[in-house]
Parts: sequence; C-alpha cells; structure tokens
Amino acid sequence: MPTIQIRIRVIIVMAALMLIEMILASCSKQGDQSPTLTPRTEVTLKFYFGGEKKAATDEVWNKVGEYVQSKGLDVKFDVHFIPFTDFKEKMLIKAAAGDKWDMNFDADWQSYKQMVARGSYLPLNDLLPRYAPNLFRKYEELGTLEAATLNGEIVGLPWTLKMNERPFVGWRVDLAEKAGIVRPPNSIRTIEDLDVLLHELKDAFPNVKLSRTPPLSLYLTRDEWVDLAFHGLGFYLNDPKMTVQAIEQQPFYLESAFMSKRWNDYKILNRDATIDNENGADQWRNGKLLFTITSHEWATADPGFVDPSFRQQMSLIYPEKRHVNRTALANVLAINRNSEHPDLVLRFLDLIETDQVLYDLVQYGIEGKTYVLSGEAAEYPQGMQYITSNYMEWDSRWAFWKPRFMRPTPTYPGDFWVKEAEFAGMPMNINSPVDGLLISDDRIKDEVARRDRLANEVGKPIEFGKTDNVEHEVANYARMQRESGLDKIIAEVQRQVDEYMANKD
Repeated sequence: MPTIQIRIRVIIVMAALMLIEMILASCSKQGDQSPTLTPRTEVTLKFYFGGEKKAATDEVWNKVGEYVQSKGLDVKFDVHFIPFTDFKEKMLIKAAAGDKWDMNFDADWQSYKQMVARGSYLPLNDLLPRYAPNLFRKYEELGTLEAATLNGEIVGLPWTLKMNERPFVGWRVDLAEKAGIVRPPNSIRTIEDLDVLLHELKDAFPNVKLSRTPPLSLYLTRDEWVDLAFHGLGFYLNDPKMTVQAIEQQPFYLESAFMSKRWNDYKILNRDATIDNENGADQWRNGKLLFTITSHEWATADPGFVDPSFRQQMSLIYPEKRHVNRTALANVLAINRNSEHPDLVLRFLDLIETDQVLYDLVQYGIEGKTYVLSGEAAEYPQGMQYITSNYMEWDSRWAFWKPRFMRPTPTYPGDFWVKEAEFAGMPMNINSPVDGLLISDDRIKDEVARRDRLANEVGKPIEFGKTDNVEHEVANYARMQRESGLDKIIAEVQRQVDEYMANKD
C-alpha cells in the first residue's frame, strides 16, 4: 500500500511540474515581443519594383539567390515589376487587400507617404539593428532615418545619396543648330527666355512633337515654393511661419495657366500630353521629343540616345533661386507589414551593404551577359545600349545604390556622384525644413479624395492649357476646391507641420 501511495505522489508531482512548465512557456511567448527567427529552411522572398522588367531579370536574381545561399542566407527571390504608370495605384490596392509580399520599392513621388499613413509598412525599430547592423550604422552616420520615421517608428529604408532636382531645360541642339537656332551655354534662365526658344523650335519643326511638359514646375522654382507632395499643398521658403496653402490659389498658378494655354494653342505642348503615359525619359532617348525639363542628374549624365548623332543642350533655369534638395525618401525600400520573413529581407540588405560581389550582381547583373568590366567600369556588352539593355540600368535600382560600391557606367562616368553631391551642396540648394514629415490623411480621407478628383477632372486640363477663359476657369477651380473641404485639409496639414517643427526644435 505505501508503494502505491508513493507512486501516486510521484505522478502528482510530475503532472504539477509539467503544468508549471507549460504556464511558464506560455507567459514567455506572451511577454517576448522580439521577432520570431525564421527557421533555417529555404524560403522565397517576394519583391515588387516599379518599372519595366528587363529580359535577364529572372536569370540575374536566380544568381543572386545562389550567391546569398553560399553566404548562409537560405533564400530565393520572386521578383515582380509594375509599370510606373500603374505602380502607385496598384501597390495601394494590394496593401488594402492585405496581400502578402516581403519588400517593395517606393518613393515620396510614388505611394510611400500614403502607404505609411495607412500602416502598410512594418516598423523596423527592433529588427533593423538586429538583422542589418551594418546598414543601421550607415543610416546613423548619415542621419537619414529621421525622414523615414513616423510617430517614433522606422517605416522605410531610404537611399543614401545626396541630390537636387531643381529644373534644367533641355533641347535637341543637333536639330536646333541645323535650323540656325543657337543659344550660348546657360543662357535660358527664365520662363520668358524659354518661351522664345520653344516658339522658334516649333516654327522650325512644325510637324514634330516638341514637348509634353507644362511649365508649372518652373514657376514653383521661380517663386521658391516648397511642394509638400501632399495633394497640391505647399508653402513659400520666405515664409517663416510655413503657412500651408493650396497651389491653385497662388498667383503663379494663374501665370502658369496662361503660359500653358499659350503653349497649347501654338502646339508647343503635344496634343496628347494629358494622356501620354509612355516613359518620358525613353521618349527623349528615342528622339520622340525636342524638349525636356529635367534635373542636374540628367543634364550631366549620358542620356543613352538611340542615335549617336543626337545631342542635347541644357540650361539651369532661375539659378539664383533657392531650391530644396531631394529628400531621403526620394527612393525607398520598404517591408510589407504582412511579410513573414522580415529578418531575412534585412539580412539580405545588410549583405548588400558590405559585399561588392553581391552589389554588382544586384546592380549590374551577370558579368559577360548583362555587363562587362572595363577596368573598374561596368559597360554594356557589345551590341547593347541603354534602351536595349537586358538588365543594366533597371528601374527601381536607385534604392539599392551604395556610393562606396558604385561603378562608373556609360550613363554615370567617373566621379559623377561626387559632382552630384557637390551640386546639391551649393548655397542655393538647401535641405527642406520639413524633410522627414510624413503627413497622415487619417482625419481627412474623404476631403482629399474629393480634392484629387477635382484636380484630375478640372485642374489637369487647366495646367495643360486646355482652357477657353483662363482667369475664369482658374477662379472656378479654386472655388470648387474650397467648397469641397479645402479648409479642413489645410487646417489638418498645418497642424501636422507645426507639430513636426515643434518636436524638431
């Protein structure tokens, strides 16, 4: 009998110990907020990029997978591209539907701010230093993570270059010279100078498409307007209060509308300008346009013309005016909130930060197939150029750029990026006082939806000169925007700007 009692006690004690262990394990799981390590089995990371997918992309990324596996990272890659004409809308739809993917390209000129405002990107405060320590240190050194931080959460991985996109105007000088149209270097400094040149070009080439770009961006530069990249709102650099205003209410908007009508009526603006969704840079390279508005980057880079006889002349417009530098959010990589493998994505990005071989694979592809080395430079294989490349110069690569690993290319020779940073550092080029501000539309979603609809249906024709009575139609458009809830939008955005500046101080 005592033996039976002892056995019963032993069974009770063992059961109690098992119960305690289960409780402790459960508490540990509930209390541990650190990310779960992905099991060391091969997984496939799904990436989305903007632009056109080049012919050798899948082959290159298969090689990327093989290489990172040799470094102990057991992943493959499933790489998708969405044309930039559809990228913003489709990414927002995918996020709203709860789709699963791991990483995507984004930018302040694409869907980034809206994706962040809607909570579509995974906060990386704990994950980034843990799984990408080298990349995290680089960001700390550059001080760029602030731009990708909302309410204390890191929600994006910015690029690491310094640039400025103040406008340069450019034209096909090889054709202009044949027509006797000559301008000294950097002599087109104002909109009025440009207007004269464009009329001369149209007179000389009446049957050729001249331009699809209205002049509004040039007026913004002339008047030192800071575009908040939020539904047509901004402020003037000379306003210490940074008073948020609507673009359609500004005197320069009316001026631009008059100039657009002048260009439209004279057929300087192409008739299909409002609906032409073809890549503008490709049109310039292919000789489909005689005029472009671009940046210092493309004023000094090799544009990759399809015909070596094509030549461009560029002129910096309003060089004395201040202009804000490109934000760190100009090109971003972001991890989807629904990603099941954020640790592996970050480990991959950390390898790119430290490994020239991997960087070359991602940026330039397979040596001998998609590029060839000429000294330190990455060149196109024989018979290829920018427009026919099977991988090099792929769209969205910008977010992966690392100055320490970047090779000279036919597009960006020698110390190109040193000079680009020097230009951005010139006195008239300044950092935006609100760089890093991520404006949330949570409280004004209906109002901004109405504003966007009006901008597309009423504002766009005005900006492209398709009007009969400019002054009346601009006034009517401004009235319609006011009546659609503009005051509420401005009040909310002003609140966020003021709050951001107060916290910054």
